[in-house]
Amino acid sequence: MFGFLKRKTREIKAPVDGQVVALESVNDEVFSKKMAGDGVAIIPMSDTFTAPIDGVVTKIFSTNHAFSIKSKKDLEIMVHIGLDTVSLEGKGFERIASEGEHVKAGDAIIRIDLAYLREHAKDIVTPIIILDDSDVNTIEKYFKVVKNQDLIMEAN
Repeated sequence: MFGFLKRKTREIKAPVDGQVVALESVNDEVFSKKMAGDGVAIIPMSDTFTAPIDGVVTKIFSTNHAFSIKSKKDLEIMVHIGLDTVSLEGKGFERIASEGEHVKAGDAIIRIDLAYLREHAKDIVTPIIILDDSDVNTIEKYFKVVKNQDLIMEAN
C-alpha cells in the first residue's frame, strides 16, 4: 500500500575472487567488532580488486592498501586489503584508479602482488565494509562469490 516508503535494495558485488568469511572472524577488533561499519571479509585468490558498486572513488590511501567508493545516493563501501598492510608502505600494491574517478562495479581499482602480501602481511583477509555514514537499515550477506558475478551483500 505504501510502496513509496519501501527502501531500494543496493547490490554490493565481490571486489575480488576468493572465499567470503564473516566479518566477526577477522583477527582485528576494528573490523570484527564493526567499529567502522558492518560487512563481510574475503580471503582473496586473485590480484585485482575492483569497485563493488557504481560510484566515485572517495579515498585511496597513500599506501594503496584500502579504498572507498560512494554511490550517487547514500552508500559508501570501503575495501581494506589485508590486515596491518599499511606497514608495507605501498610495497605489493599498484594503484589503477584515481580518487575522484567515477567507476562502475567491476572497474579495476588496485592490483596487488598476492604472493608478496601472503609472505609479508599479517593476514590477507580483506574486509569489505559498509561505512557507518551510509543510510542502511539491514544487510543481507552472502558467503559464496565470484568477482563481479556474485553479490556479497545487499543493503536496504
